[in-house]
Parts: sequence; structure tokens; C-alpha cells
Amino acid sequence: MRILVTGGAGFIGSAVVRLAVQRGHQVINVDALTYAANPENVASVAGSPLYAFEQVDIRDRAALDRVFADHRPDAVMHLAAESHVDRSIDGPAAFIETNVIGTFNMLEAARAHWQDRGRPEGFRFHHISTDEVFGSLGDSGQFTEATPYDPRSPYSASKAGSDHLVRAWHETYGLPVVLTNCSNNYGPYHFPEKLVPVVILRALAGEAIPVYGDGGNVRDWLYVEDHADALLLVLERGQIGRSYNIGGENEARNIDLVRTICAHMDEMHPEGAAHERLITFVTDRPGHDRRYAIDPQRIRDELGWRPSVTVEEGLRRTVAWYLAHRDWWQPLLSREGVGTRLGRG
Repeated sequence: MRILVTGGAGFIGSAVVRLAVQRGHQVINVDALTYAANPENVASVAGSPLYAFEQVDIRDRAALDRVFADHRPDAVMHLAAESHVDRSIDGPAAFIETNVIGTFNMLEAARAHWQDRGRPEGFRFHHISTDEVFGSLGDSGQFTEATPYDPRSPYSASKAGSDHLVRAWHETYGLPVVLTNCSNNYGPYHFPEKLVPVVILRALAGEAIPVYGDGGNVRDWLYVEDHADALLLVLERGQIGRSYNIGGENEARNIDLVRTICAHMDEMHPEGAAHERLITFVTDRPGHDRRYAIDPQRIRDELGWRPSVTVEEGLRRTVAWYLAHRDWWQPLLSREGVGTRLGRG
């Protein structure tokens, strides 16, 4: 299969690129290389004859048309997005431009390509989204594919808008689409502004580890390599027009997650122990959703997929990876906004 992956130099996108090439697919990586992207994320496959890179912004429709004409993909996996909630609070315009307008451009470029090729039955447009579009849960219940949308941040609203566009292009134009909504990802190559890498790197540096509010916000944690496996499965076997929730089956409070990371750091970097003493509670972000939880029954029943990595094992692997890859993350600490508090509203 010849797969066009947008955002393939980012965190989740690069995991998809690496796994797809490993499995023998041809991959065209389309990435604008914004602040959160890193070509080093795909260095392991960059020399493969199965891999091609196009530095293109999905807001540029003409450039997208050229990429489709040059590479003639059999499928699209659309991951390119602005994704940091705190940044969306400070600067929502970029999220609308990339996540809404960019997705519109991708849909139109893919539709033109699909029609020009005679509407091949095997073509797929896989749109990758987030569980944040569903809003916030109480102490019980889980998000299903039928949960009404209730986004609470500029980021989640922009992703909700893009999901609606994808469904509309399927219903109106017949474009063969599948959608997935995932829970919180973590793992190797995670840009150091999200919770898990922030905790690891702050602990390593002996600096205060910020925890929003009382630390009681609950998330379902999905190891990024498990997610990449699920995404390729949905691309290949998912039912056209259907959406699939992908969860890690690993619910945890933020404070408990942070304490687990600190315990792994105590074991692997004992000279800094006890790292838990560095935990510092800070003012919560505006509109911080209290709890997310995914019901993964559809992907389990229809496609036979379940996550293979527990949050305990995944965090251990992640801590070990960051300790062994200072040369990857050290240069990223100087990028705009990294290491500073964003999203105060």
C-alpha cells in the first residue's frame, strides 16, 4: 500500500511512519516541520526506498495537489494538527487554520485525486482525532462512538470541526473515510511540552514538577506504538464511514501518573531520588476537563484489537528512552514556548 501520512515528523505520525515502513508499505511523509516536528523522529527509515518526504503545509492546497499527483497514494492517514491545549488557549487562530482549514484542504485534494483515479474502491482517507472532542466525564461512564460532541477548548473545538468535515465529505461526496478518536498518547519521541516528558525532564534536572490543580484529572493512557498499530489496522480493515475509539485501557489520575514516573526515575536515576519531592501543584488551566475514558469495545469486537502495553510498563519504557536519548530532546528545549507556562487564559 502507498500511504500518504500527514504530520509524519510529529510524535504519533512518526510512530505510524516507522511501523508502516517496517511492515513494507510505501510511505509519503507530508509535514510542514513546525515547532513540534523533528526529522530525527523518522531517521531510522529515512534511507529506505519505501520512504519519501515532502515538506508541505496542509494549508497550501496547490502544494497538496502536486504531492497527490506526484505520488498517487492508495490511502491517506491525516495526523497533521496543532495539538497542545495550552497553546490553543494563548493562540487559537493557528488551530483553526491548521486543524479546520488544513483538513478541508486535505479532503478536497484527496477527493480530486480519488475522482481522477476513477474512484478506486480500495482508497481510504483515515482521519485521526482525539477523545477531547467529547468533552468531560464525571466519575463514571466512558466515551463511545455515539457520545455527543462537547468540546471545551479551542484545540478540541478545532478537532471536532475537522471530524464533522470528514463525515460530511463522506456523506455528500462519497469519499471513503474512516475516523479514529484516541486517548492520551505517551512514549518515545514525545515533544517535551506534554505531561509525561515534562515530568521526566524536570525530574532529571532536579526542577519543580508542575501538576495542574489538585492532580485529580483522569486520563486514559495509550502507548504510542500500540496506537500506531491500531491506526494501521483501522486503515486496512475498518468499515467505511465508521469511527473507532482507541483507548489504552489504562485510566489514571495525573498525580498518580506523575508519582509512577518519579518512582521509575528513582530506580533508573537514583542520584536524584526521591524525585516525588519535586512535585509542585500549580494553578489549573482554564476549562480543564476533569476526566476522559474510552470504551474500546467496537475496535475490540470488530477488528480484534487491544492494547498490548500497560501504563506501568509503558512509562518504564518511556523513562528509559528519555534517559538514553539526551541528544534527541536536548536541542528541543530551546524551541519557542518549551519550558514556560502557557495557557493561563
